[in-house]
Amino acid sequence: MTRFIHDRFTKDCLEELLTPYGQVKPAQKVSSEIREIDVLFIPNAPPETLSQDLGLLGRLGETAAIFEPFRNAIDPDEVCACLLKALEVRESIQRQAKRKNAPDEPISLPYLWILTPTASASILEGFRAILEDNWGAGVYFLPYYLRTAIVVIHQLPKTPETLWLRIWGKKNVQKQAIDELEALPPDNVWRERILELFYQLRENLTVNQSLEADDRELVMRLQPLLQEKLAQSIQQGIQQGERLVVENLLKARFGELDAELSALIDSILSFPPEEFTPLLLQLSREELVTRFRD
Repeated sequence: MTRFIHDRFTKDCLEELLTPYGQVKPAQKVSSEIREIDVLFIPNAPPETLSQDLGLLGRLGETAAIFEPFRNAIDPDEVCACLLKALEVRESIQRQAKRKNAPDEPISLPYLWILTPTASASILEGFRAILEDNWGAGVYFLPYYLRTAIVVIHQLPKTPETLWLRIWGKKNVQKQAIDELEALPPDNVWRERILELFYQLRENLTVNQSLEADDRELVMRLQPLLQEKLAQSIQQGIQQGERLVVENLLKARFGELDAELSALIDSILSFPPEEFTPLLLQLSREELVTRFRD
């Protein structure tokens, strides 16, 4: 059961991260036997933009890509199933190209990226998966014409460039990635979006009565993040309430707010309610403008 919860989390993250840079098609059916690829990504952004914004994940998506993520270590049958689905997608694309009668038009065949926390030496050797110098640790390429690589998440270097892949690791690898995600600047475009998906993951896991030890640890790690989110929500609610009080007091005294009065609100809210409330009730408009315009 939890495997499907984690699969959904990973697909949601991929969709969230990749959608600004191209077309994301999750759970695409590829044969009459109802086999589905997890995520098909067709980029429309320049390669340098993808790699700059998303690091190694962006580099994987510089060309059309199929992403097949696994929560647990892959086995030979799972690799073969991924290859079969990718070959069916490839055949479908080539068949559609032939129907268009455009032999000179280049065909963009997707690359298959199998994402797994770990992979045994026998798996890598059995599929002739090897490292390439210009990719670094953790990315193992199968023979050229298969257009496939196995990304071993726990072997990736712990750098900012690999963060958006290490969030799908396990145990300490995932915990460290969550720490790094939490430490990102508040204005980081992805921080809140991916944290929100982690909150949803936690909620989905907690309804399960038979969690594995790894998932129990993950739930515990996410608990402080959830408490922080709740505290922020409460604080935002308080601030919104105070703003509404100020707006209503100003309207009661002076009618609909114009630009001059609206510009005072942030300055007024920098004071505690017990200080600004009497001033709003007692001072004239001119006195309020003089008191709070700076």
